[in-house]
Amino acid sequence: MPLLGVITCEILELEFAYLLAGDADIARITVLENRFSMGLIAGLEARGVSPSRIPILKGFTTNAPDRLEVLVQVLELALHNRKRFLQEGLVKATREMGRYVDAIVLGYGLCGNALRKPDELLADAGVPVFIPMDQDHPVDDCVGLIIGGRESYYQEQCRVAGTFFMIPGWTRHWKELFEKEYGKFDVAFARRLFRMSNYERSLLIPNPVLSEEKMRHNIEEFDRLFGFRTEVRQGNLDLLLNTWKTARGFLEKSKKA
Repeated sequence: MPLLGVITCEILELEFAYLLAGDADIARITVLENRFSMGLIAGLEARGVSPSRIPILKGFTTNAPDRLEVLVQVLELALHNRKRFLQEGLVKATREMGRYVDAIVLGYGLCGNALRKPDELLADAGVPVFIPMDQDHPVDDCVGLIIGGRESYYQEQCRVAGTFFMIPGWTRHWKELFEKEYGKFDVAFARRLFRMSNYERSLLIPNPVLSEEKMRHNIEEFDRLFGFRTEVRQGNLDLLLNTWKTARGFLEKSKKA
């Protein structure tokens, strides 16, 4: 019974919906249903996949013993605000999910060095945890994952230091940065901060999950608020797909052993 877990942030909800819907070997996708997973569920349904939904992990059981199943939990994006919150959230989520799955794929990178030592941090998971890799190190964050790695990320930072990077998920969730529940600051403070830091552009990083046209529409208000111009650099899902293939390969080897 190969069972693969996924723990990701809301920002990568469409990327994982795309990946999961495109894997013909998956017999069933089960999503822990809460307000953070609604975007991923909608993304799956838009691609013709109706996932099973459960309110809690406790009691989860497989129903396809000879085929691949996937169990997904989406965590709130607010965990990014503080390193300790993100670490505690991932430790808890991987420990709980590790009881039910054979391996876990994380939709996270270093994220401000919160995952600098993932093997130590997530040791209690009890199963292998696969993190998106950029050559010999985890990707820096969700932007690094979609832009193609650290080198591409650094090129754009050198080109325009005052850049707000916009992958598909951030174009959908940017307003939450300024909500009391999630954000660290309000719009007025952000204006002052961006001005002091010489921010001047939004860089769209489209990939197959959301068109450039839709992304532009999503950030029209953002650019007006902060006086940014919009530029574009094509992204891709190569690093995420490589991680998925690595995890799948592990399950295949375990099955044969």
